[in-house]
Amino acid sequence: MYPGVADGIKLLQDKGFKIIVITNQSGIARGFFTEETLEKIHQRMKDELSEKGASVDAIYYCPHHPDEKCDCRKPNTAMLEKAIKDFDIDTEKSYFIGDRMIDVEAGHKLGIKTVLVPEKKEQVEKEMKESNIEPDYYCEKFFSGVEWILDI
Repeated sequence: MYPGVADGIKLLQDKGFKIIVITNQSGIARGFFTEETLEKIHQRMKDELSEKGASVDAIYYCPHHPDEKCDCRKPNTAMLEKAIKDFDIDTEKSYFIGDRMIDVEAGHKLGIKTVLVPEKKEQVEKEMKESNIEPDYYCEKFFSGVEWILDI
């Protein structure tokens, strides 16, 4: 886990935010790993968060290949819509923190404010130049995005 992520999640939870992971996992469709392996990865993430007193409320993932053109694969919004329904989320008071422009696009489609924290900075900057949209906030560290959300 990247530095500051668990602390940032804990701080958001302490302020009443739900923590929901929305992730594309085409490696399943591509045969790189199984859903059981993904569940082990998710469990490891939960364990690491727990060590810092943090947790996630839910994880939604798309196992499909990009060529399948499914509704759940980001930047499509089916996973977000399911989370919104499942947790009765007010999108006007919500934030989508992601590391790719597809996260920003998905969030904007539903009126959710977005924070972009690129893992691969050069790739994301290229995506930003090619895109018609911009994140509401751009930063290089997850915790900085949390500080922006909480205005601290």
